[in-house]
Amino acid sequence: MRRKLVVGNWKMNGSRLANAELLAGLESEGPWEGDVAVCAPFPYLADVALTLHGKRIAWGAQDCSAHEAGAYTGEVSAAMLAEFGCTYVIVGHSERRAYHAESDQLVADKAKIALAHNLVPIVCVGETLAEREDGQTDVVVKRQMSAVIHTLTHCISQIVVAYEPVWAIGTGKTATPEQAQAVHALLRTQLHAATPKSDQMQILYGGSVKPDNAVSLFSQPDIDGGLIGGASLKVADFAAICRAAV
Repeated sequence: MRRKLVVGNWKMNGSRLANAELLAGLESEGPWEGDVAVCAPFPYLADVALTLHGKRIAWGAQDCSAHEAGAYTGEVSAAMLAEFGCTYVIVGHSERRAYHAESDQLVADKAKIALAHNLVPIVCVGETLAEREDGQTDVVVKRQMSAVIHTLTHCISQIVVAYEPVWAIGTGKTATPEQAQAVHALLRTQLHAATPKSDQMQILYGGSVKPDNAVSLFSQPDIDGGLIGGASLKVADFAAICRAAV
């Protein structure tokens, strides 16, 4: 039986005061049946680590470099994230792919270096609205996933996958539970061909998850929780979503 996982992606939001209030509020709402984590902007990881140390909420980062170290101004290495006790790191989010031109192979390389430093990469895949309307959803997500499978080989079972249809991120539009399940099942089948542990892997859904649709999404057989954006910045909303992950 796979445990549910809900991860809050704060994106480029927060302040030291707002973060402290948010984490205190979440602590008061828990514990939950599933696993819960927050992925904070780099400057706040030290504060988050101190606040959550010894607590039931894990933490992580929103990206990492594909390089170990060196002359890469502005980059943050997986080794640095590990020093701050991160459990997770998001790689390949659609905003990174779109705004920073990250290729499928770069995303795979980031996942590989994250694993090398005992971080769990949350690998994001998903299609744009144009790709969905053109009937390319399956082709796109399988291509994105293939790069990771080929790069990680036998280590593929150690990642978390997040399916995030780009057209549903921050738009208020959400894939129906049936639409989301269809892609999750496709990914599970693809992973099954790569590892005998595919049934144990967590595949999250992301894309305008809210308290009023979380239960129907998370009740689908291949949806193991969510990667939550805007709703993760509101204690009541994020706590309600976490409660739905049973």
